[in-house]
Parts: sequence; C-alpha cells; structure tokens
Amino acid sequence: MTRTMTCTMTVALAIGDPNGIGPEIAVKAAVQIASDGRDKHDIHPQPRLVLFGDAFVIRWYAQRCCPEFTLREVQPDALPAPEAGAIDVVGVPSLADDAFAPGTVAAAAGAATLAYVSAALRAARAGHVDAVIACPHSETAINASGVRFAGYPGFVAQETGMAAEEVYLLLIGGGLRIVHATLHEGIASALARLDQRHVERAARAAVQTLQLMGIERPTVGLMGINPHAGEGGLFGREDIDITEPAARNLRDEGIAVIGPQGADLLLTNPDIEVFVAMYHDQGHIPVKLRAGRNSAALSIGAGVMFSSVGHGSGFDIAGTLCADPAPLLGAIRLVTTGTVIPAQVG
Repeated sequence: MTRTMTCTMTVALAIGDPNGIGPEIAVKAAVQIASDGRDKHDIHPQPRLVLFGDAFVIRWYAQRCCPEFTLREVQPDALPAPEAGAIDVVGVPSLADDAFAPGTVAAAAGAATLAYVSAALRAARAGHVDAVIACPHSETAINASGVRFAGYPGFVAQETGMAAEEVYLLLIGGGLRIVHATLHEGIASALARLDQRHVERAARAAVQTLQLMGIERPTVGLMGINPHAGEGGLFGREDIDITEPAARNLRDEGIAVIGPQGADLLLTNPDIEVFVAMYHDQGHIPVKLRAGRNSAALSIGAGVMFSSVGHGSGFDIAGTLCADPAPLLGAIRLVTTGTVIPAQVG
C-alpha cells in the first residue's frame, strides 16, 4: 500500500551534465528530502522534487545509490500525488545510451544539459512547478555542442524571451547576497559594456527577489568600479559617470542604497542585505571565500525562480558514488525558504 506526503512547493530539478556528478546528487537530494520530511536546518516542510533528465541516467544512479527507491515517470502537466519510496522523473530523452560516460566531457552531454533545463523552465512558465534548480553543468561541453553559452542567466533570458542583459546572477552564501551587473566575460569587455542602466537593473532585480523572500525593504550596497569607488575621480571617472548617478536614481525610486563605495569597505557593513558587484570576481570571491561549496545562485529578473549550485560538474569523481549533495540541498533550501545553510567559518 502506498501513502502520500504533503509538500509546500514543487521544484523541478534538472540533473545537469549527465556525465558529471549532477545526476548523482539529484538522486541523493531527492532521497534525503523524501526520507527526512523536514530540513534539519529549518522548520519548513520539505518541497516536492521532480527530476528532469534522461530517465536511464537517473535510473543508473538510483539503482546504485538507493535501490530501495523506485523511479516513477510522470508528466509535468499532470503530476500525481507524491508517493513514499518513489523518485518522480520527467523524462527528457536527449542523450544516446552510448554517450553516457561518467567523467567524460562531451558535446552530446552538453546539449543534453540544456535540454533538461529548457524542459524544466517550460514547466515553470506553464505553472506546473514553482521553481527550477539546475545541477552542475560544463561550459566546455555546452559550447562544444555548438551553443554559445556563458552561464545560466543568459540561457534563462533566451528561454523566457528576454534580453540577456535583463537577467542577472545573484550569488548567495556565507551570509552574503551579491548580484552581478556583468558576469562571464573578459574584464575589459565587462568594463566596456558596463553602464548606469546595467547597475540600476541589477539592483532592481535584486530588490524584487529579496521582497519575494520576505525582506520588504532591503538595503542595497553598490560596489565601486574602481578602488575606493574612484576616490572622487583620482582613480578614474567611471564611478562618477556610472555608479554615482545609478545610486541617485535608485534612491529617487525609494530604494535604500549605500554607496558606491570600495568593495572592501562596503562588504564590512552588516546593514546591507544585498550587494551589487560590477564584474564576476568582485562578487564571486567574497562569497566563495566565506561559503566555499555551500553557495547557491539565482538567475533573477525573468519572472521564474531559478537556482543552480555554486560548484562544477566534478568529472574527476563522476560515477564513483561519492559526490556530496549538501550544496544542492542548500540551493533547494534557498528557493523554498530564502536562505542557505550557513558556512562553517574558522
């Protein structure tokens, strides 16, 4: 006899690169959540997870990691009630059987990665699931498939019919939330493209996302482009021309803004709920330093709750069954409660 469980949110979990650790941690996360019923770090009920990917890949890991669980293939537009002891899977046939090779970076696996995410996003846009989480991908594999790919924000924008510049990456971990005005591109290109509009849009998207997480009026910290935010023009006019007028406009809209200030000073301010970084390393380094693998990312601004883990595909351990699902569980917690598991510091 089967029994049903009650859940608060339905989360589509795209399994990531099928030749990486994504399918393994997806299966392990689904089993842990189904077994625990509650998040040990929080009182919130656990969400319902539905895995999106090639069913035969998921089955390979399920048989080895949790043989006591069964796989149940479901349709996103007609999800049955959750069933104890079952892992729900929306099959997305994308990878040939002979292309499944854990530990191998391959174009076919890169193409499959995007197919899984695309199917999950369609389910979210249709209202069948409440959020999407993507397991680790390989930019090398995806680009080898012929798709120009520089991270999930641009792909989410493409899939939702938005301009790439309207979707931003919000990285969360170690007590920090940092949105990036530019992301995966060379520093010279990023700084050449950065303008007042990007800074303002990134800040607005972050504020809207934090409001969905229950922070009614978040304080935004604007990092300067140059050291000391330009020191009044001593170190360049970029902050005078870009971040300072952006801060004024945001304040005029009623948004609480601190800065622009040098990132090193700004990051010490405990009253700031979210920071705006001007380029990739300015935001990634402090989060990764404090949170390590226990960071999670949101692609914000597209109207879909979309998160991904903050680590890579782990090809060196793929298929060995030793991958740790903790960061993925943190990403799940992020979209369901608005927080991540605190990093252990010291």
